[in-house]
Amino acid sequence: MSFPLLTATAVLPAVGAIATAAVPAARRTAAKWLALLVSLATLALAIVVLVRFDPDGDRYQLTESHAWIKAFGVRYELGVDGIAVALVALTALLIPFIILAGWHDADPLETGSRRWRPTQGFFALILAVEAMVIISFEATDVFVFYIFFEAMLIPMYFLIGGFGDRAHEHGEKAAATQRSYAAVKFLLYNLVGGLIMLAAVIGVYVVAGNFSLQEIAQARADGSLHMATSTERWLFLGFFFAFAVKAPLWPLHTWLPNAMGEATAPVAVLITAVVDKVGTFAMLRFCLQLFPEASKWATPVILVLALISIIYGALLAVGQRDIKRLVAYASISHFGFIIMGIFAMTSQGQSGATLYMVNHGISTAALMLVAGFLISRRGSRLIADYGGVQKVAPVLAGTFLIGGLATLSLPGLAPFVSEFLVLVGTFTRYPAIGIIATFGIVLAALYTLVLYQRTMTGPVKAEVAKMPDLRVRELVVVAPLVVLLIFLGVYPKPVTDIVNPAVRQTMSDVHQTDPKPEVEAAK
Repeated sequence: MSFPLLTATAVLPAVGAIATAAVPAARRTAAKWLALLVSLATLALAIVVLVRFDPDGDRYQLTESHAWIKAFGVRYELGVDGIAVALVALTALLIPFIILAGWHDADPLETGSRRWRPTQGFFALILAVEAMVIISFEATDVFVFYIFFEAMLIPMYFLIGGFGDRAHEHGEKAAATQRSYAAVKFLLYNLVGGLIMLAAVIGVYVVAGNFSLQEIAQARADGSLHMATSTERWLFLGFFFAFAVKAPLWPLHTWLPNAMGEATAPVAVLITAVVDKVGTFAMLRFCLQLFPEASKWATPVILVLALISIIYGALLAVGQRDIKRLVAYASISHFGFIIMGIFAMTSQGQSGATLYMVNHGISTAALMLVAGFLISRRGSRLIADYGGVQKVAPVLAGTFLIGGLATLSLPGLAPFVSEFLVLVGTFTRYPAIGIIATFGIVLAALYTLVLYQRTMTGPVKAEVAKMPDLRVRELVVVAPLVVLLIFLGVYPKPVTDIVNPAVRQTMSDVHQTDPKPEVEAAK
């Protein structure tokens, strides 16, 4: 197909971001509608990509390749496999809900405020992040991927620091200070990871002579490119460190609770459900494909770190007083499951990890956005400031419960299938790791049910007695996410059919096969 569909999917939100930022300051509502329409048009393009993708066809499809910086062998190369297609679709799906949920988050604090186009800037930055994330999923040139992997930090920095949550127990001044701290911490952590990755990217060029993922992988496979063991391991560590920061993996996780806690709920969803997925996706696409032997060499250590993330994140979630920080630590635990599935080096584990990326994005969006609606009504993120909400806002409480039950991977909701696959895939090769990881499920039930009990049940507190239930706009945001959680929980086949062939290719890259069962099936 001559039409550059992948480029269009990324360029449309980028152009939309520029157009949204250019809307006159007096036309804030027009800027919101423009951003929403652009996000819906991007979703339509992502659906076209999904429909045109053939899971049983070539590994990378809808490819585009153009010379860019010839002197350094840099090409503008795009292509999608089943894993990338699923995550492009997830990104395009969530952005309209993020925009709708944040409809009033960037309105001026008082009428007549002369702040520089705050509303336009907020929605333009969201669209800019969408464009950079989508092209990161599509890039098959290492250098092109690196550029957008780093560039997305800039709009995210301003979304956290400039448009953060105004709810703070010590007032607006303290909130502004904490927002600045969270934004700088986010930027510094990810910049350090990116700089280390840059050194590794340069190392790839020195060794391979180009940046094309497909050419390098093919050269590795046919033996025309050989990397010394030490070289491959150092390059792997450079890439993995940057991806582990983005993911985030313990002990490189500490920026996430600050960023999610101080950001608005929609931006918190953008961080953990969209941006952080670039890190885990890149582990599958770049670490395993470019450095297969080093990936196997590092697997035991990475599995231990993933296991620590699972238990540590869940334990800290249990002790949180802040609703948003609780969801942040829960996400650290969930990312531990995703990384564990990737490096279990089994088809069940990697299929489960990919499905987990999709399902975690939907479930976290549902829970965090409803939590944001709750916080906006009360003006507090503290769990202790709530109680009896289900009696005055039953629909809000019900959707909050469904989001929470999805977070603890209740059977019948989407995350259960992916978590089950990850655990099964891990247990078949590393039974001790798989057994210990199951304690993360128990802890997830604890922090989720305690959160619901303390906020939604019991006597109605005076501050929430007149709390309104979900409004039409908020229902439009939450209802489709709830439907998806139930649908994919009952019937995950549409997603697994897309990702499984790509997973088999990845397993082939690292020269791994699934362990044979110890007991043969009865004939």
